Amino acid sequence: MPLTTVEWGQLFTLSMIALAMGTDAFSFGVGMGTKRPAVGTISKLSASVGFFHVLMPLIGMAIGQLLGKVMKDVAVMVGGGMLCFLGLSMLWHVIREGEEDERFRISSWGSILLFSLSVSLDSLSAGLSLGLFDADIWLALLLFGLFSFAMTGIGLVLGRFMGGWIGTYGEVIGGMILIYLGCKFMI
Repeated sequence: MPLTTVEWGQLFTLSMIALAMGTDAFSFGVGMGTKRPAVGTISKLSASVGFFHVLMPLIGMAIGQLLGKVMKDVAVMVGGGMLCFLGLSMLWHVIREGEEDERFRISSWGSILLFSLSVSLDSLSAGLSLGLFDADIWLALLLFGLFSFAMTGIGLVLGRFMGGWIGTYGEVIGGMILIYLGCKFMI
């Protein structure tokens, strides 16, 4: 069954949001990858980040849908504004951190879960934004989980080989994508 133009548009938009959210996990993965984690740790960390990138937007979407019913026409402006704010926050993080990046060694499940939760907190607000729109929740969650899982793993592996310079550029690109999409929603 072929997809309609609207369905293709939603798939593309959700994929871009998932990519933008995944760039944050990618950049953190590159930073962690410079510490040369074991292959098992890379797998655990990628799966954990993927899980939290599904859980946090799900919570945000539930809140966003509740607010969307209450706010009606204002919801689209608020959702677009939140995506812009999230993108600006990602760019501010790059500017503020500069060369100093606080990293910790991942050696236990507790540190893996803490790292995954901290990387995934921003996806809560993306989920909240999507909950204000009429987005396919399951498609969004699937894309968020897959993109973040894959991009975390790729970031960790690249970090082992290429060092920390890729991470900053990834986060800048992700921030710019979110700002673009937020502005597009508001116009």
